[in-house]
Amino acid sequence: MATIIENPPPQNPSPEPDPELSNGKQMSFLEHLEELRKRLLRSVYSIIVGAGVCFYFHEIIYLYLARPITSTMHELHLPESLGYLNPVDPFNLYIKISIMAGIFLASPYILWQLWLFISPGLYRNEKKYVWPFIFLTSGLFISGGYFAWRLALPKAMRFLVDFGGHFTPMVTINEYWDLAITLIVAVGVVFELPAVILVLSVFGIVTPGFLIKNFRYAVLATAILAAGIVPSNDMASIFVVWIPLVGLYILSIGLCWLVYLKKKRKRKNEEV
Repeated sequence: MATIIENPPPQNPSPEPDPELSNGKQMSFLEHLEELRKRLLRSVYSIIVGAGVCFYFHEIIYLYLARPITSTMHELHLPESLGYLNPVDPFNLYIKISIMAGIFLASPYILWQLWLFISPGLYRNEKKYVWPFIFLTSGLFISGGYFAWRLALPKAMRFLVDFGGHFTPMVTINEYWDLAITLIVAVGVVFELPAVILVLSVFGIVTPGFLIKNFRYAVLATAILAAGIVPSNDMASIFVVWIPLVGLYILSIGLCWLVYLKKKRKRKNEEV
C-alpha cells in the first residue's frame, strides 16, 4: 500500500509584496523617476496652495514670528520696529513668510507623498504604519519649528543684541528673517530624527543595541549640530537646542526597541 507523503508547510514563509501597488512586477528605473517627479510636483503644488492661504494671514504671521526680536528690543529699551532698505523688501518678506508657513501647513501632505513613493517597496504588513508615520513626522517637524521660535530664537536674539550693547542696532527685515527662517526650518528638520530612526529600524538597518552602543558619539554629534544651528556662541542658547536633541535620540532608542520587540514576537509566533 502506497504511502502518501505530504510536504510540510514552510516554517518561516517570507512575506510577499503587496500586489495592489506593485502590480506583481518591479518598477524600472524610468518608472521610479516618473513616480518621483509626480510626487515632487504634487508636493510643490501643496506648498503653493499653503503659501497662498498663509499669504492671506501674512500680517498675523508676521506679528507672531517677529516676537523674538521685538521682545528683545523692548526689554533692552531699543526701537522695536525693523527697517528696510529697498521699497520691495516688505513685499518680499511677506512672500518668504508665506512660503515658510506654507511648508509647515502642507507638511502632512508632503510626507504622505513621500510615503506613497517608498510604499511600493514595502510589504503589506509594513504599509499599515502610514498614518503613524505621517502624524509622527509632521508633528515632529511642526514641533521643531515651534521650539525654535519659542525658545532657541529668543535666546539667540537676546545674546546677540545684548553682546553689541556699545552699538546702535539697525536690524533690517531681510537680515532678521533670513536668520529666523533658516533656524526655524533647520530645527524642524533636525527634529525628524526619531522618525528617521523608526523607519531605519523597521527596515532592520539599525537596532537598539547599535543605538545604545553609540550613545556617546550621538551626544557629541548632537552638540556639534546644535552649535552649528544656533547663530550665536552663547552656551545657554546652544544648550537650549542641544538638550532636546539628546532627548530625541533617547526617544529614538525607545521607538527602535518597540519595533525590535514587535519583530521578535512575530518571529516567535511564526515558529509556533
